[in-house]
Amino acid sequence: MCGRYSIVPKKIKGNSRAAGLIKKALKEGLYNVAPSQQLPVMTNVQPNSIQFFSWGLQPFWAKDAKAVKRSINARAETLTEKPSFRNLLKSKRCLVPADGFYEWQVTNHGKVPYRILLKNEELFSFAGLWDEWLDKSTGEVLHTYTIITTEANDLVKPIHDRMPVLLSPDAEELWLDEHQTQEELISLLKPYKADDMKAYPISQLVNSPTNNIPEIINSL
Repeated sequence: MCGRYSIVPKKIKGNSRAAGLIKKALKEGLYNVAPSQQLPVMTNVQPNSIQFFSWGLQPFWAKDAKAVKRSINARAETLTEKPSFRNLLKSKRCLVPADGFYEWQVTNHGKVPYRILLKNEELFSFAGLWDEWLDKSTGEVLHTYTIITTEANDLVKPIHDRMPVLLSPDAEELWLDEHQTQEELISLLKPYKADDMKAYPISQLVNSPTNNIPEIINSL
């Protein structure tokens, strides 16, 4: 799964669609992003702008805000089997910018957090799905998203058996392309190349989402 990640605009580099937009939209570093927060995404409806959606998908058909558990992740392998995800795959896809994500390795001495990122430390995007939910009592529209996960690559596997789907700049464009078929979209949802990534252990400070500080991304 993917339950935490980071976006640090001062460190952002790269030529992806997301990189240029994030530098303009995000002024403060987000070192310890957690579910339910309002976070930047780029949707297939507004691909050239940053919008802030809540992390944790609230399906449009939910009767009220607490009727269903909001999904922070969606498994790539079963997207087409679940009606809610299958429909979103066709019409509501998004990019979720990040510069690293966190996973916890289970050891004999407890869980050890790791930061996982690209070797070149460039910004990337997770493949995501989004939805909008209408609160009929207030008329307020809630925009939410989920991050798609896949099986772990050889780098991540010793830490965790799942990882988020990272998209290359070319794959970002295809993910937002309205003309891609379902089969073409599904083909993008694969583990990122392990040789282009790195991982290192970090402080237990990341365990609490209230800790949004630069020290979190430092290597031990």
